[in-house]
Amino acid sequence: MKKKFLATTFAILMAFATLTTTFVIVDICQNAHVEVAEAALTTSQTRTVQTKLKRWGYYRGTVDGIYGNLTRKAVRLFQSKNGLVVDGIVGKKTAAALGMTLKSDNTSVSNNDLYLLAKCVHAEARGESYTGQVAVAAVILNRVKSADFPNTIAGVIYQPWAFTAVNDGQINLEPNQSAYNAARDALNGWDPTYGALYYYNPRTATNKWIYSKKTTVTIGKHVFAV
Repeated sequence: MKKKFLATTFAILMAFATLTTTFVIVDICQNAHVEVAEAALTTSQTRTVQTKLKRWGYYRGTVDGIYGNLTRKAVRLFQSKNGLVVDGIVGKKTAAALGMTLKSDNTSVSNNDLYLLAKCVHAEARGESYTGQVAVAAVILNRVKSADFPNTIAGVIYQPWAFTAVNDGQINLEPNQSAYNAARDALNGWDPTYGALYYYNPRTATNKWIYSKKTTVTIGKHVFAV
């Protein structure tokens, strides 16, 4: 009887140990899944997520480009409020709800292109909000994609009479960190203009042609249009 009792007890303990091990393995796999998913975001993309969530009241931490617990919790809250799967991961659907697209093909952008884009942002929009600076960079990138404009960043920026900052020499000013961040965020897919190809200040614009273009959004002093 004693032997039977010991055998039964041993079997129960072995079953419990196996079940516990299974839970640990599942937990490790789930955590690994989260880490891999979050690693897909670049520092710039994470900073964009934090900036947006902070502006909308979901995130109260520092915009530092680090996908930590505060950022994850803010993403979860945003997802729960917007009918998304609440997993704390910025995938395609969550990114779309944030107004972002997750791109992985920006390695082809050279440091020279990034520098030039930041210079144009600084020269054209240094007095605007951060979103307004990203918007100017987005317009330049939208033109690069359009068949109606040159297909390089330099070609778009230096197209004759395209940008006031080039004409008056302000393009030669050194960009600040905000301009660099805005350029990177635009390269990572943030387009606050909804595909705009033009922008202008209605207080100073003298070309009546620009007013015939369809407005997509107004950000600060700039009207954006297609």
